[in-house]
Amino acid sequence: MTVMANRYVVTVARPDGSEGEVVAFAQQKRMTFKEQVTVYSDESKNRVLFTFRARQVLEVGATYDVQDETGNTIGTFRKEFAASLLRSTWTLDQPGTTQLTGRERNRFVAVLRRVWEFLPLVDFLPFAWPYHFDFTEGDKRSMAVDKKFGLRDRYVLDIASPDLDRRLAIAQAVALDALQSR
Repeated sequence: MTVMANRYVVTVARPDGSEGEVVAFAQQKRMTFKEQVTVYSDESKNRVLFTFRARQVLEVGATYDVQDETGNTIGTFRKEFAASLLRSTWTLDQPGTTQLTGRERNRFVAVLRRVWEFLPLVDFLPFAWPYHFDFTEGDKRSMAVDKKFGLRDRYVLDIASPDLDRRLAIAQAVALDALQSR
C-alpha cells in the first residue's frame, strides 16, 4: 500500500503455504471519481489480464463489470447494500453459470468491523482481525476469501469450482479489500 494507491500482488500458494509465482498485479488509485482497477500479469504491467470498473459513480449497490484484455465481459459483481447492513453480502455473476452469493462467514466479526469504523482515533489503524467470505450456490461453496491475521493485508483465495473463471475470482477478492469499507 502506498499513500496514493493500493497495490495487490496475487501469487500461487505452494504446498507448504508459502508464496509462489506471481499470477496477477494491480494498483488501485485512491479517491477516484469512478472506480476502475486494471490487473496485469505481473509487476512489469506489460500484459493486461482484466479490468473491473463501476458502471455508475454512486457506489451504493454499484455493479462492477469485469472484462478481459480485449473488452469482453467475464462477469459482474456487486455489494448488496441492504443485506450488508449487518453482514456484508456480495453477488458474483459469471455468464453461462449460476450466480454466487458471498457473505461474511462470522456474524460476530462482521458486527465488530462495523463498530470499529465508528470508534474515534482508529482511522489510521486497519481492522486487523481476520474476516472470511464464502461464495456459494445454494449450500455448495464455490469460492472462499480468507483474510489472515495481521496489520498487513493478506488473503487466501480458494477457488473450489472448476467452472469459475479465475480472473473473476481474483477481481472479487481484490474488490473485497479495495471496496469493502465503502
